[in-house]
Amino acid sequence: MDVKRLFDLPYYQMEKFPQDEAFCDKVDGEWRKTSTAEYIEKANAISRGLIKKGIEPGDKIAMISNNRSEWNICDIGIQQVGAIGVPVYPTISAEDYDYIFNDAGVKLCIVSDEELYHKVNSIIDNVSTLNEVYVFEAVNDTKSWTELLEDPDAELDAEIEKRKAAIKYEDLVTLIYTSGTTGNPKGVMLSHQNLLSNVIACEPRLPVDSSAKSLSFLPVCHVYERMLLYLYQYTGVSIYFAESMDTIGDNLKEVKPQVFTAVPRLLEKVYDKIIAKGEALTGIKRKLFFWAVDIGEQYDVVGRSGWYNFKLKVARKLIFSKWQEALGGQTLAVASGSAALQPRLARVFLAAGIPVMEGYGLTETSPVISVNFEEGNNVRIGTTGPVLDNVEVKIAEDGEILAKGPNVMMGYYNQPEKTAEAIDKDGWFHTGDIGEFVEGKFLKITDRKKEIFKTSGGKYIAPQVMENKFKESRFIEQIMVIGENQKMPAAFIVPAFEFIQEWAKHKGHNIGSSETDIASSEIVIERVQKEVDRYNAGFGKWEQIKRFELVDHLWTPESGDLTPTLKPKRRVLLERHKDLYDKIYS
Repeated sequence: MDVKRLFDLPYYQMEKFPQDEAFCDKVDGEWRKTSTAEYIEKANAISRGLIKKGIEPGDKIAMISNNRSEWNICDIGIQQVGAIGVPVYPTISAEDYDYIFNDAGVKLCIVSDEELYHKVNSIIDNVSTLNEVYVFEAVNDTKSWTELLEDPDAELDAEIEKRKAAIKYEDLVTLIYTSGTTGNPKGVMLSHQNLLSNVIACEPRLPVDSSAKSLSFLPVCHVYERMLLYLYQYTGVSIYFAESMDTIGDNLKEVKPQVFTAVPRLLEKVYDKIIAKGEALTGIKRKLFFWAVDIGEQYDVVGRSGWYNFKLKVARKLIFSKWQEALGGQTLAVASGSAALQPRLARVFLAAGIPVMEGYGLTETSPVISVNFEEGNNVRIGTTGPVLDNVEVKIAEDGEILAKGPNVMMGYYNQPEKTAEAIDKDGWFHTGDIGEFVEGKFLKITDRKKEIFKTSGGKYIAPQVMENKFKESRFIEQIMVIGENQKMPAAFIVPAFEFIQEWAKHKGHNIGSSETDIASSEIVIERVQKEVDRYNAGFGKWEQIKRFELVDHLWTPESGDLTPTLKPKRRVLLERHKDLYDKIYS
């Protein structure tokens, strides 16, 4: 059968490779399995329930939930009746819910738990279109999602088929609100064509077949994880949902997936934990461990000598094999996206036999524009790989990456002016990222166009490149480079509190126990200065960070300092740390 709408995917899977474990959720310590047949049956039951509730084609239905099989069942059920799914991050504020629900005109909402139910309920009176809220984990006075599961009914089933037949490849299927680093979120309109064209173009770069397992833990409301869930369904890969972000390590060992997705921040944390275990070793074991890490940091995909390959083989056997086991021991691909991956991390993981494949894309491009893949020597460290076969990319005169293809969004909902700004008259989408091609085919992202700034001396500073480098330090958790229209670059630095406490204990330093104590400790400030000096050496004199101030708390999406995709809200951080800014530049 042809897959022309996203809701065709479960039926395609049923025809090509029906799965006993299409989805698996951990419930009360046991993996609960959903087969392809049950997936289709429940999705149709949801479609019947929505029709009975009066949902019409074009109506907007919001879903706010952690990753779980019910999300996917409802997603297909919503699509089949012609309604438009609006996935929303659980971590954003009630004010953001208010804006998104009103902008989209949300009619019905499904949330995962009681806490989110109360959050939505707090703004329900502000949203005139919103009629009902259902809960996956229903408690007390909340309505369970099971109330939407209607039994077979010839009349309703005929209506579902009629609605499905009316839905075209080019039709709108979802509204995804971007995280809004500046101003209100924008509703990105994506069609069946946008997402399916990306699924089909990414399929040759997925090195697994229908016998494979995946582990899903990145937010499914983000287009990156969502497209990959569709890709797994298209290729018959079983999808296991991690219990939570805290249990990923245990779930990886348990499920032994061949493929999973990650963001650089998660890979940084995995690496830091591995290094911390190495630090705890003694004698010959410790020396061997750090010898292997050193081998890893020298790794490259091309141009390795025979002597290096021999040492790498030994390092993999003695040390790196244990790293592989920590990720389940079966990993064939880890797709890394959402932010730039430190080249050092890519080197070490690839050397360890853990194939971290960095890719690039945006919500507006459904999302993938380019991605590394091992087959045919198509990996280059420090790049986001070759562009997909059905996507065109060109670099504008000012260095901006422009993209064109069937994956480029329909536009921004209710915002024709912003759509016209983003997509020019020739159909090129302006990404806002600066980049270049390496070896003529590997796309490399160098910075965000809007984030590059000038000092008062007229020198350009690319903060992302610098931040990514400085974060290689184990003493630096987060950093934001500042200095627009000032005489010199400077930085706000969030120290790596946990690591620094362990380091201080090991060195016998008394730095206090609270985050405020650590950030104000002269011992810590001096040690971070050494790290700043070390990494400054890799930059031109005009780029080097001349002063910094330590921040006494982590930046998180919950605190409003980061977007849900962990990008810094620069304007917000500048306002919130005005005291530190004034201290630096007074």
